[in-house]
Amino acid sequence: MPSAERPDLDVLLPLDGAPRRLTGEDAAEPALCELYAHPEPRPGDPVWVRANMIGTLDGAATGADGRSGSINGDADHRVFRVLRAMADVVLIGAGTARAEGYGALAVAPELAAARAARGQRVDLELALVSRTGPLPDRLLDADRPPLVVTVADRPDLDALSDRIGADRVLVAGPDRVDLGLALAGLAARGLVRVLAEGGPGVLGQLLAAGLVDELCLTWSPLLVGGPAPRLVAHDDWFAPPLEARPAHLLHSGGVLLGRWLL
Repeated sequence: MPSAERPDLDVLLPLDGAPRRLTGEDAAEPALCELYAHPEPRPGDPVWVRANMIGTLDGAATGADGRSGSINGDADHRVFRVLRAMADVVLIGAGTARAEGYGALAVAPELAAARAARGQRVDLELALVSRTGPLPDRLLDADRPPLVVTVADRPDLDALSDRIGADRVLVAGPDRVDLGLALAGLAARGLVRVLAEGGPGVLGQLLAAGLVDELCLTWSPLLVGGPAPRLVAHDDWFAPPLEARPAHLLHSGGVLLGRWLL
């Protein structure tokens, strides 16, 4: 029987024969790892940026508590842990790290063997985008602090380098974070499978710059109302709108999990 934490997932798309169900019996998740496998690196561009977000039916990226955790559940978490295990680095805004209470990242032990077979490092890195904003002490003082993506004119740049190590600071622009430079800096460190977990502002910047290769989007069967943030925050319209095509669509208990290629 599947674990309560790994509910069965029905494959709605692609429709390639008989209906398919991904049970939660095998914690190593071979079927999900196959569905979410990264493509081969492109000539001259090894980085693949996969964004992962969750939203409610009324378009909210968080619940009333300002956190995405209040609108997700076991089906989303089942896919979420696989996406993290397949990534080299998780990229987020510092505001998201503060709001969501991020700590040091770890790969589920049962997914570690497949990760090693793909030639990936044992550790999953965390990269925080922060121009000048505060960074959580619990992350900076961790045994393995995050990579901090920031700017050359950050007032506390030297102190930050002393605190976490100069090798953990990635300067990506003089006064504004250039996410293209940031991705190049991550690639230079061998971190080419990038999982962008938000928030909406960072996702908006990545999309506007044409840096997102795919969007993994979970629709939570909730309506929350209120002044909730949208999935994408960007001042300007995307002109023309960005087009996406579905790679697959999964379902469990009213939750829909899509993978869209941009």
